[in-house]
Amino acid sequence: MSANSPSASQPENFTPPEHFTTPENFLATQGSSPIFVKETREDYTLRYAPHSFRTWSARTVAITALGGIAYMADFSIGASIGLTYGTFNALLAIALAAIIIFTTSFPLAFYAARYNIDLDLITRGAGFGYYGSVITSIIFASFTFIFFALEGSIMAQGLNMGLGIPLWLGYLLASVIVIPLVFFGMKALSKLQIWTTPLWLFLMVGPVAYLVFHHPEILPAWLAHNGSEKFASLSLPAIMLGAGVALSLMGQIGEQIDYLRFMPTYTHATRRQWWWAVVCAGPGWVILGAIKQAIGAFIAFYVVTTFSQPTAMATEPVEQFATLFQNMAPHGLAVLLAVVLVVISQVKINVTNAYSGSLAWTSAYTRLTCHYPGRLVFVVVNVGFAFFLMEENLFALLNAILGFYANCAIAWVMVVATDITINKYLLGLSPKEPEFRKHMLYGINPVGVIAFLLASGLSIAAYFGLLGATLTSYSPLIALAIGFIAPPLLCLATKGKYYLRHTEDGILEPRFDASGLPTKSLYTCTSCQEEFERPDVMHLPHMEGITCSLCVTTQR
Repeated sequence: MSANSPSASQPENFTPPEHFTTPENFLATQGSSPIFVKETREDYTLRYAPHSFRTWSARTVAITALGGIAYMADFSIGASIGLTYGTFNALLAIALAAIIIFTTSFPLAFYAARYNIDLDLITRGAGFGYYGSVITSIIFASFTFIFFALEGSIMAQGLNMGLGIPLWLGYLLASVIVIPLVFFGMKALSKLQIWTTPLWLFLMVGPVAYLVFHHPEILPAWLAHNGSEKFASLSLPAIMLGAGVALSLMGQIGEQIDYLRFMPTYTHATRRQWWWAVVCAGPGWVILGAIKQAIGAFIAFYVVTTFSQPTAMATEPVEQFATLFQNMAPHGLAVLLAVVLVVISQVKINVTNAYSGSLAWTSAYTRLTCHYPGRLVFVVVNVGFAFFLMEENLFALLNAILGFYANCAIAWVMVVATDITINKYLLGLSPKEPEFRKHMLYGINPVGVIAFLLASGLSIAAYFGLLGATLTSYSPLIALAIGFIAPPLLCLATKGKYYLRHTEDGILEPRFDASGLPTKSLYTCTSCQEEFERPDVMHLPHMEGITCSLCVTTQR
């Protein structure tokens, strides 16, 4: 009997609904289904990304995911750290942050690519519970519109400098331009990122390489720079303060995962390409980010010392690259090239910010209200929040905002990474296979929620000096330490009993095959009458029949 057969995969007392279709019938009619078309446009928000939708190669997914790393805030972050704390301290801070981000992001990226779910769905089953992860969804959504505002501000500055467009209009253009692209999800974004990457690389690398080649004497002077705060050339407080700013980008792995969930299924034949794509586009994003931060520190030093520009201007990427291009071209052309670079960079990252933000807001809203308005509604909501922050001149408060946000982002990512690596794979007290479906999970799992509240709460208290002046610069370490120690202790204390409410979902066929990969069999949802693959459906006793995860989410 076929695994796709209804009678092969249901309990004996279950009568398949009359509208149950075979996989062959579904494949023959899927193009005519308006609900199916809508779901593909929604990019399978709040649910497992099915095998039938994941038609991109590993290379395409990786390039699309890395396309968002074109953002220019890295240059500003590196410039701020370098000019404030000195070059040597800045480089160590950037390196420390990169190592931490890479290490903690790896298990999350693997889990997302292996099981084809986003970070919110991972978080639910990694210690937070069905409603507990609403907290982290809101935190991640705030991450996306904060960075959208930062990147949009940079784009508006470029349009103002190069074309004389008023800042308020630049903010509006930076916001509106991404909406049509994000509406079409992964299918449009993959093309955008691939087509624009070569030009972006040329415009970014070219002027920096030109400067280093023609003015090599700047490098020794830059390396000897002590910073405006006059820290020692090797100062642990300075390194930690700088790392705290860079660690605010820890939440970026969530945006990478929003693409990595579309990775093709892992096979023995494609294992090298698969792993290469996961590592490069997952934790590997931070390597490119760290390089850009170091370059930002270098350019800012060059601008300040060579052209006597004020520090505030030297940290603005538009000014940085306009100055660099003037080494290579006349003033008018240099400004034009800088504007083109800025616009390309900001569009590449802000389509990702808007896309990921729409997923996060939709997830939180739908679980709290049991109403699913669709991802597209929250594209507009997220962009609206970002536009408001741009009008409030967020860019001027960059370091303070990122330093504060780092504590929440570090706590969240660290708790989830620890639950996956230690609680799931070492202790075996947390289920290895992901679970994200309502009714299968407890509403609140104290393991992740308490660990997160402790890690973020104490690190924020330290950041604001409530734990003494000495610990202020070490708030990121506090978030890391507690986020690493608390989940295993809480998991042992609760014996892992708050991870799953049910161990069986009422369907005999397992969700994952013998090799741990998601099962491809198709099932009809009795609520929306659409077909979904096995990991996305369930049939608990109180249900009338097989139901997909989103329909379960919207049931009160």
